[in-house]
Amino acid sequence: MSFVQPFVSSILLLACLLQACNSRKEKKEQQVHAIPTTGEVGAARMPDTIAPIKAPFSMEHLKRPVFPDQNKNIADIGAKEGAMVTAIIQQGIDELSANGGGTLRIPKGKWKTGRITLKSHVNLHLEEGAALYFSGEIKDYLPVVFTRNEGVEVMSLGACIYANNQEHIAITGKGRLIGPADGSVRNQIMTHDVIENVVPHDKPVAERIYDGKGGSFIFPPMFIAPINCRDVLIEGVRLERTAFWNIVPQYCDRVIIRGVTIHSIGIPRGDGIDIESSKNVLIEYCTLQTGDDCLAMKAGRGWDGLRVNRPTEKVVVRYCLAEKGHGGITIGSETAGMIRKLYVHDCVFNNEGNGIRFKTRRPRGGGGEQLFYDRIRLRVGETALRWDMLGSAQHVGAAANRSQKVELNELTPHFRDIQISNLIVEGAAHFVRIDGIPEAPLEKVQISHVKAKTQKLFDIKDAKHIAVENTELNSQDSMINLVNTRDISFNKVNFAIPAKQIYQHIAVAGGDSVILKDVSYMKIEGVK
Repeated sequence: MSFVQPFVSSILLLACLLQACNSRKEKKEQQVHAIPTTGEVGAARMPDTIAPIKAPFSMEHLKRPVFPDQNKNIADIGAKEGAMVTAIIQQGIDELSANGGGTLRIPKGKWKTGRITLKSHVNLHLEEGAALYFSGEIKDYLPVVFTRNEGVEVMSLGACIYANNQEHIAITGKGRLIGPADGSVRNQIMTHDVIENVVPHDKPVAERIYDGKGGSFIFPPMFIAPINCRDVLIEGVRLERTAFWNIVPQYCDRVIIRGVTIHSIGIPRGDGIDIESSKNVLIEYCTLQTGDDCLAMKAGRGWDGLRVNRPTEKVVVRYCLAEKGHGGITIGSETAGMIRKLYVHDCVFNNEGNGIRFKTRRPRGGGGEQLFYDRIRLRVGETALRWDMLGSAQHVGAAANRSQKVELNELTPHFRDIQISNLIVEGAAHFVRIDGIPEAPLEKVQISHVKAKTQKLFDIKDAKHIAVENTELNSQDSMINLVNTRDISFNKVNFAIPAKQIYQHIAVAGGDSVILKDVSYMKIEGVK
């Protein structure tokens, strides 16, 4: 055998190894670069076509509902700017639906209306320059309708745009929706207590009537809230100044929400998009500036939520931009029917609150499982990854204190089986804060492939089986705080911290020390 052959083989082997090394390096760099930036997500970047849905669970192929080629323009059927046009809009919707469906067009202009009720096979289309201004008076939202408010079924105002048990409905266009004006709607909102203390869970729903008559309180109307509907599209519109949650599909199947812009800064409970006890949902290319959570998954509250027992499941959120709000993407706090099979990917959260947020309460039941988060960029004012299962005494009394002993019961919530990967945290006060509950600790969370710059690292109470892998953490603090924890592990994690190692503070309540595997440290100079 010639000596040339082994030499050539060695060269080829070395070349292959270098190629594989470079391929792995390029793959890692591509993985980091694949995480979108602010300019690549949100309503301004919405394409015309809906890309196929890819998720770590089976998911129906969702497509836009198709409407017959029948059109009505409200200006052509008697609508006048400056006058209330509720009846004309409703007449147009009813006639189109009765004749097989079509599109009701709201032309350019300022139009005043009360509650609008969508019907099957109708697309309510707001042309560019159109603005629908909703009434601030309760009388324009009566009679009461079946709805769900903060996870409890009631008979109240429903929504500015409402639908019940309809199919193939849409709200589209480049126009604006402006929420209720100042008036009795905002003045008579129930604010004196939490809803489960106000609405008896053993009272028949048909008798839970809150109509504001005689100055009595009402539950505020949501902005857009179809209930028991199928094949729903909400696309392109801008929502401003809601009285309550903005877009809230309830008990719906096959929902597409894309390209919407929501502004509710300064509105208490002004959530952006809340998916409630619905399935097969796609949310994409939305821009959110809200007075509460930007995106939230909900499934009923307390005993009433357990009675209904309908989960939110098979939801994909992608290419969304959270610019302001308490949480970028939130689970809860109403989770009685369970949140499962949620996939959030390729989003940017620049809000001032928490980034990825999980919240429920001891008396509210349910929780979440099979939750997936991938390729997300965060710059938040509070915590990048936040679990809060306790809440505040204002809402749940003594149950907000983890030292309050509570036995496992039907209302005990659980969070488990959560995967979070490929994050860039450009800034946050905390990387991870977990307030679990002793009787049902948070469990089975895997965090991997993260680059994070935060002021503090980990504060973990009541959790087990938490794994952090292939991660770079740059923090101004070297302390990890643990209370009642088990199996908290770090594998292939690089800490850039003030000290030469991490410090562990294990409180009196006990817990394991952390498990460290292949961990490295880089001391930050000049930080105390």
